[in-house]
Amino acid sequence: MSTPHNTEQRLTDLEIKASFTEDQLDQLDKVVARQQLQIDILIREITQLRQQAPEGGGGAARNLRDDLPPHF
Repeated sequence: MSTPHNTEQRLTDLEIKASFTEDQLDQLDKVVARQQLQIDILIREITQLRQQAPEGGGGAARNLRDDLPPHF
């Protein structure tokens, strides 16, 4: 059988592991919450960009010379 000291040490080790696991879980929860906020922001930005885009999926090909400033 195990000695009382051995059982006490095992219990202490388990408590330490549980504490570390709880801390890691809290950190992961914060990361997931932050990532969800970022995803929500990106979804709103994509929705706004789609609303700003002209109908027809981009239309005709553009000539890059049309984008040159007038002094060129």
